[in-house]
Amino acid sequence: MARQNIQEVNAGSMADIAFLLLIFFLVTTTMDQEVGILRILPPPGDIEEPAPIPERNVYEVLVNANDQLLVEGEPMDISELRSAAILFYTNTTDDPDLPRLNLVTKESVLLEMANVNDLLSMNSSNSRLLQKKKVLEKKQHALNLIGVYHEIPSNAVISLTNDRSTSYKAYLAVQNELSAAVNQLRDEVSMNSFGIPFKDLDQSIKEDRERIRAIRTVIPQRISESVRQ
Repeated sequence: MARQNIQEVNAGSMADIAFLLLIFFLVTTTMDQEVGILRILPPPGDIEEPAPIPERNVYEVLVNANDQLLVEGEPMDISELRSAAILFYTNTTDDPDLPRLNLVTKESVLLEMANVNDLLSMNSSNSRLLQKKKVLEKKQHALNLIGVYHEIPSNAVISLTNDRSTSYKAYLAVQNELSAAVNQLRDEVSMNSFGIPFKDLDQSIKEDRERIRAIRTVIPQRISESVRQ
């Protein structure tokens, strides 16, 4: 009886299919991400123990699971949040519980810049010094366009915390009020310096871009977000 030849299976094609399936699952599978705030960490050589932040420089805003607003541990109506945030940025009453503003002048910035340049001459690759120099250059630019101004400390921040059960509507309402506080202050600076509201400045126009850059230096947006577990 003649022996029947059995056709061999092409194992190479099966390996290709398995590889394609592996790629498919790697591309389509989603991983759970930790909730938090993005940070740019300094290089290992520049790591230092962070200086403690004064309590007056952190403004705690909490929206709990019942959509109730608590500011510095006390209940607050959403209608009061904008003016409270503006006061945090400006501290017009010289409140010891709010950030102490610093006067920025050309003389003070030039002195700081000279010190930074001296240190960079000995260590030109120090990222912390290079970042400090960029900040001072922004201040010089703001002084040239706006003049002397008061600045909020660099470590002052509005700390916004939401509960996992906070409704999106409540979260959005709080975000709108905090953003409106910053925009109102920027409008005031823009009107006083250039006679035009900040929101009407046009990014496509070079002169307006320079104004926007200066105003953002004078009135930075200092809002951090986190979610309470």
